[in-house]
Amino acid sequence: MASFLKAAQEEGICVEYSESYYRTQPHSKLERVANVIRRSTARVIVAFLQSGEMRLLMRELVRQPPPPLQWIGSEAWIMDPDVLRFNMCAGAIGFGVPRSVIAGFREFLLDLSPAQALESPLLTEFWESSFSCSLKGSSEGARKCDGSEDIPALQNPYTDTSQLRESNLVYKATYAIAHAIHGVICNDTQCDQRAKFAPWQILDQLKRVYFTKNNVFQVSFDSNGDPVAVYELINWQFNKDGGLDFVTVGHYDSSRPRGQEFSAKICVHVAASNSDPVSCRLWADPQMPGLSMNGDFIIGGIFSVHFYTTSEQNSYTRQPLQPQCSGRWLRIVRAMEFAIHEINNKTDLLPGITLGYQIHDACAAVPMATKVAFQFANGMEPFFNHTDSCSKSAAAAVPALVGESNSSPSISMARMLGLFGIPQVSHFATCACLSDKRQFPAFFRTIPSDHHQAAALAKTVKRFGWTWIGAVRSDTDYGNYGMASFLKAAQEEGICVEYSESYYRTQPRSKLERVANVIRRSTARVIVAFIQPGEMRFLLEELTRQPPPPLQWIGSEAWIMDPDFLRFNMCAGAIGFGIPRSVIPGLREFLLDLSPEQALKSPLLTEFWESSFSCSLKGSSGGARKCDGSEDVRALQNPYTDTSQLRVTNIVYKATYAIAHAIHGVICNESQCDKSAKFTPWQILDQLKRVDFTTKNGFQVSFDSSGDPVAVYELINWQFNRDGGLDFVTVGHYDSSRPRGQEFSMSRAISWMGGQTEVPRSVCSESCPPGTRKAVQKGKPVCCYDCIPCAEGEISNKTDSLNCVRCPPEFWPNAQRDSCLPKPVEFLSWDDSLSIILTVFSITGAFVAVCVTAVFYKHRMSPIVRANNSELSFLLLFSLTLCFLCSLTFIGQPSEWSCMLRHTTFGITFVLCISCVLGKTIVVLMAFRATLPGSNAMKWFGPPQQRLSVLAFTLIQVLICVLWLTISPPLPFKNLKQYKERIILECGLGSAIGFWAVLGYIGFLALLCFILAFLARKLPDNFNEAKFITFSMLIFCAVWISFIPAYVNSPGKFTVAVEIFAILASSFGLFICLFASKCFIIMFRPEQNTKKHLMGKVPSKAL
Repeated sequence: MASFLKAAQEEGICVEYSESYYRTQPHSKLERVANVIRRSTARVIVAFLQSGEMRLLMRELVRQPPPPLQWIGSEAWIMDPDVLRFNMCAGAIGFGVPRSVIAGFREFLLDLSPAQALESPLLTEFWESSFSCSLKGSSEGARKCDGSEDIPALQNPYTDTSQLRESNLVYKATYAIAHAIHGVICNDTQCDQRAKFAPWQILDQLKRVYFTKNNVFQVSFDSNGDPVAVYELINWQFNKDGGLDFVTVGHYDSSRPRGQEFSAKICVHVAASNSDPVSCRLWADPQMPGLSMNGDFIIGGIFSVHFYTTSEQNSYTRQPLQPQCSGRWLRIVRAMEFAIHEINNKTDLLPGITLGYQIHDACAAVPMATKVAFQFANGMEPFFNHTDSCSKSAAAAVPALVGESNSSPSISMARMLGLFGIPQVSHFATCACLSDKRQFPAFFRTIPSDHHQAAALAKTVKRFGWTWIGAVRSDTDYGNYGMASFLKAAQEEGICVEYSESYYRTQPRSKLERVANVIRRSTARVIVAFIQPGEMRFLLEELTRQPPPPLQWIGSEAWIMDPDFLRFNMCAGAIGFGIPRSVIPGLREFLLDLSPEQALKSPLLTEFWESSFSCSLKGSSGGARKCDGSEDVRALQNPYTDTSQLRVTNIVYKATYAIAHAIHGVICNESQCDKSAKFTPWQILDQLKRVDFTTKNGFQVSFDSSGDPVAVYELINWQFNRDGGLDFVTVGHYDSSRPRGQEFSMSRAISWMGGQTEVPRSVCSESCPPGTRKAVQKGKPVCCYDCIPCAEGEISNKTDSLNCVRCPPEFWPNAQRDSCLPKPVEFLSWDDSLSIILTVFSITGAFVAVCVTAVFYKHRMSPIVRANNSELSFLLLFSLTLCFLCSLTFIGQPSEWSCMLRHTTFGITFVLCISCVLGKTIVVLMAFRATLPGSNAMKWFGPPQQRLSVLAFTLIQVLICVLWLTISPPLPFKNLKQYKERIILECGLGSAIGFWAVLGYIGFLALLCFILAFLARKLPDNFNEAKFITFSMLIFCAVWISFIPAYVNSPGKFTVAVEIFAILASSFGLFICLFASKCFIIMFRPEQNTKKHLMGKVPSKAL
């Protein structure tokens, strides 16, 4: 079965059920399998069973026979004679082992004596059971075999050699082994009886066996040890005696080319055929047409004239009674009658041909519609005679038919009528499933498919901004398929459905109440109702008992145009799509031209007349008066006489004309039509596919490849009229043939629920404003969401944004987070308060340094100036002035030149400054060392050497700066990482190694200067400069050591401020320590500015 299921799947075959059973399993398992078969809708069953299980299954099924089944059997049981007694398998087909003839085999079987039988327990058992005697003497009362037993006289499977199938397989297997042994022990001339061989040698020879026996059967094995697959196709057919026989009807040979494996011999009998004529009688009387007229060709009609059925409870002891119908929709039936009369009077359509009709009432019930469909296919003869002729086929009673009015009956009819190719043109079955030509090849309709209506309804809901709706549907094919199409279209349009409820009018009232309560509790203010009039009536009546909040109803065509619902004011403002309104010239006069005599000819018209005038045409009935002829149809005010809203009526009119045009295409040429023409429904079906005409009232009729017309609707709105009642008002149109997006066209304003003029709102959550995004609420549809503010650095500039968008790196959201603004650029600008303060200090320091230079220059010949190495002092003052001024390069917007200038200027000026201080320190050490006897230290560090050392130290820094600027110079860059909301414009270091090399070299010189000055701090002198140098270097080092963490951790522009502060602080430290005391002596203690005082010969006072 696994192999079959795999092959079936590849062939596109579907399996309804797959059951298994083994004969030792409990009987309940067998009963379950039998019940599955009985309930199945599949009429073909494939049985891969062994004979034992098949026999038990047949016995179980015989107890309560299922509907007739076409059995497909495997070879295990299809050739089992014991199963032939089950007539329910008549017509079974399957593959059997080919039948054969083995010469001499029958004679061998019959050549059996009692003596031979005694030599084998199997033969003994066979002999004793066949002849009911005992070979070994009396046994349990059986007589002793006396030799009179005659094997040829037996009639049992042992002696029957007419179906040698498995016997031939054993025959071939035995010969195969013999050939293999021959191949091992024999050569061309003889065989060695004493040969020794292993089983493996026989195995190897069996793989090579290839021979043909005298009964023409070839024996060989493939690589899997299998023979070529050759079968006979067996059919179980009735013989002349009324029993079943195996009949070979074809062959299958897997060695033939693909597609040619089968070869058929004779016609296959299926489903219990019998070669003798069988007469059958209908169980029930045929249903008579409600309206009929004879003609050359009869067109069928099936309508839901009545739309309710009432039937008694079945007792299951007698045949069920015919269901009784109630409700009435007569005008559409007479529209078909009118169309046929009109066609019969035409000269350009079916000239000289009279069309007749048989119109039945299906009462909106599937069983009644199916019964009438069978009548149209087979006729209404109560008796049926069948012969075994495979070529004879009965003609359908009608070549085509109009109907049915509802989807579920139409589906049932179309499945059956499609098998016979009888075209069915429905006027009101809208289920999208009927467009599937694989399931319904003969189905057409003149009303658009619900696929278009569902799409139009979804676009309508989207058009008016409703994203939160409710949905109710009929629990029928119409409602379920229609709502499924709508929900799919709604999902594509981004519409959410709060609930989707179904109800059918025969379900318990509790179900109706539950649906009504769901509607009452709902928060959705818009409800889409894909529901038939019967269910809609019950639902509205239930809602009226406890009205819900005002609702905007969106209706399908099934009820939106039903006048009976206009009495429900809660539906005021309802909108939906209806069939376009039309005018049919002459129809009103035809409807009103009805006399009592005409009404008596039809049960439908009789019922209409009697109910309309409350009288009886056939005499006193139930207390009703007898109709006296004074009744006037024209005076009636009911749906029958109201031709102002011809919608469905026009579709019936078009369907009738479509069939007439198809018949015309088959039986007519350019000049005349042939009354005696014979044609099949398939020809009408083919012509219907090509139909393309325009009716006299201006409506085009054609069908697409799915059998559907172009979808054209009117948008209907229920509006209050001047009298306070509700009316249908056409407010727009929908045409699916127009370009996408242009299908709608509005013609007037819509009145919404309760008569209001503003479009009602129906949303689960209000729209999210710009600056927020939607976050779906857990466990709810996507239309239910929370509005979450955009995260830091993100914006949304649209309403109902699903995601927030991150601003570009140089932009930052505004306060509302609905737009990105350029980030403010921050740097230490000239107008900044901190910059002004630092600039003042910088200029002040430079000014003081210049003033001191002037003082020193004026007193350059004084002892204190000359004693402090005036040349280095002037150079030091110059470098300090540059140090003060270089801090100004750090202020202002960074540029390429300013970035390169600020660091290099700072590095070079500070090295120049420290080099001068270092030179002065070395001079002090050398000066005191020179005072020692025999020392000539000053000769090695005179003024030239001092200048050279300063120049050398400075050139090293210049070289470092040149390398830095050449390899990776500091350039301006926008620091986006420091702060999220603003940009820091600063000078990048370029090469961090270059930057720290400049600072490191300054630090190295400062540290060297500090060490030398520290060593010289206690040298004897009234004015020992080494002390001041030591103190100045201590301040310098302290400033720059503290600068490192402050520089690294300072944010934004304060990084530059820290660097300027370090430059000014270290510059002021050097300036004050080295020159403050000297300037004080020069300006305020001139008496101490003497050589004697400096040489320590005058007692000094504390400064």
